[in-house]
Amino acid sequence: MPRTKATALAELFPSQTQAKTAIVINKVLERYHYGKANFDDAFAHGVVDSYLDALDPSRSFFLARDVESVQSGALRLNDSLRRGELDAAFDTFRVYRTRVDERVAHALALLSGNFDFNVDESYQFDRSKAPWAKSGAELDEIWRQRVKNDFLSLRIAGKSDDAIRERLSQRYRSLARRLQQFTAEDVFQSFMNAYTETLEPNTNYLSPSTSANFDISMKLSQEGIGVVLRSDNECTVIQRTLPGGPARESGQISAGDRIIGVAQGLGGKIEDVAGWRLQDVVDKLRGPKGSVVRLQVVSQAGGKEGVSREVALARNEIRLEDQAAKDYVIDDFPNAPGVKIGVIELPSFYRDFDAETRGQRDFRSSTRDVRQLLGKLSGQGIDGIVIDLRGSGGGSLAEATSLTGLFIDTGPVVQVKDTTGKVTMEEDQDPGMAFAGPLAILVDNQTAGASEILAATIQDTKRGLVVGLPTFGRGSIQTLVDLNRYVTDEKQDLGRLRLTMAMFYRMNGDSVQLRGIEPDIVFPFDSQILPRERLQANPLPWDRISPVSTLTYGFHLEPDVFNRHLERVRADRGFQLMAERNRRLAVLDTQKMVSLNLTDRQAKAMEDDGFRAEFDSMATQLKSESAGVDSGDGPDLGTLRESARILADCIKAGCFSKQGK
Repeated sequence: MPRTKATALAELFPSQTQAKTAIVINKVLERYHYGKANFDDAFAHGVVDSYLDALDPSRSFFLARDVESVQSGALRLNDSLRRGELDAAFDTFRVYRTRVDERVAHALALLSGNFDFNVDESYQFDRSKAPWAKSGAELDEIWRQRVKNDFLSLRIAGKSDDAIRERLSQRYRSLARRLQQFTAEDVFQSFMNAYTETLEPNTNYLSPSTSANFDISMKLSQEGIGVVLRSDNECTVIQRTLPGGPARESGQISAGDRIIGVAQGLGGKIEDVAGWRLQDVVDKLRGPKGSVVRLQVVSQAGGKEGVSREVALARNEIRLEDQAAKDYVIDDFPNAPGVKIGVIELPSFYRDFDAETRGQRDFRSSTRDVRQLLGKLSGQGIDGIVIDLRGSGGGSLAEATSLTGLFIDTGPVVQVKDTTGKVTMEEDQDPGMAFAGPLAILVDNQTAGASEILAATIQDTKRGLVVGLPTFGRGSIQTLVDLNRYVTDEKQDLGRLRLTMAMFYRMNGDSVQLRGIEPDIVFPFDSQILPRERLQANPLPWDRISPVSTLTYGFHLEPDVFNRHLERVRADRGFQLMAERNRRLAVLDTQKMVSLNLTDRQAKAMEDDGFRAEFDSMATQLKSESAGVDSGDGPDLGTLRESARILADCIKAGCFSKQGK
């Protein structure tokens, strides 16, 4: 339910329950967190910096003297948290809210004037590393350029000046109004997450209300558009789309796109969501099945200068069946006539633990579903299998082990090291294989966790080949800790902690952390700027442990297979467009400034629109040519089909013929 009531500043003080929660979190982290962090002065300064960045990532509200005042108390932070003293965190937030009110008032005053878009002037939109403003006058100039940039972006999008003023007035007032609705629980969660994420990015605090929402999302089907979102410097960014969801089915939404506006129904007014809290945007996207939500979206390749487009989607139920494993067959290979390749798309490693606990023998799991699909595909006479793990964020460790066992004989799958340093082995104990034929694993930068375990084991045992992009590189294992187990007062709800408590390792002893899995054949796209664990703040380091011996199955990549792949992609317009798209993204990633000259911005917008039109046209063409084959998270432009062609070439070249142990 959206919040409408403002919280008085006098209400923004920590409660006794929050003080107790801070003490408990501190003790749990000291005792159980894998990283065994040193809670020293450097760590305390890191927490303060993380908190300031969480509140003001664009450095457009706080003054330098505000920041200096907060930082001066950092040395007392560790002792304060051990005692549950949170006054400094709440003091900082109250100052922040005051500064936001001041900036919004200034922005609204600027809207009553006019802007000259003929002068050569630039705006630094990425201020994440910029110095904090030393005076109100310096902030006034930053906001003059910011409002001018917002105004210019909407003018290029074809809005009238009156409509622009109304839209931006709504945006700025909404920014202040939503911040005024922050409760003490919101402030506490923001600060504690700044604290936990200073250790590493996958440990998070869930307040009581956030925990309730988490339970709902885990137990019930959601009615929405099927996207996973993240915040990025006051923007709402689509991290990935879910299989079977309206967003992916539309073909108009891709990972990396920014949502800047949301409207309800076909005729509803667009609400500007720039600067909104992530949860508030999620609430706007949810709704009854069949209802329409309209999004204003800016393509990732358009950068900060990008022109928005509107996408209308009918909400639908995102069911387990939509995210379960799916299969299809590809059989048109010019270089390998008669070869049939089965594809199994595996969005996650799922397991119905509740049904299993109840003793239900036919509980749903990814291993059971994939085993069934392998039998079905084998009955169709397929010659090899591609397991599509693109966008698969992982899931159950038990499922990763059992599903890997479908393709190998008995033996080790993954090593796990806990917070005490003890190493255990997860093994496949089921003799034989559900599928013993040629195998390829397709991965990308969002293949993470349990998915990386499967890819690593197939590669290390030489059971098959891995193709695609280097994987995400998340080698950590999390568990959900109920903080209430550490207190005796049943009336208090402390929330929960998502805690990193172990790491997993390949059979060769290497951690997957940061480095991920390097495919045997890497597609020729620049993936350096794509989301990866190593690009997040404070990731745990890479390390290695002792290797273990394992069976090997003799796959070898013949040079001719790689050469044929290169010949195809060099002549393939879809691959050329993907390479150009990533090149553009790499350039955008280095840019911190944007022109405020109308002519320059219009020329850039026309260039970007032309590229996007060709890109979208090629994606539509390939999708029609590949009916029934999911394109993954965004335009596929032939990567799945190329993976199948590589496997077909491997079969013809005898890459799987030298079986050994």
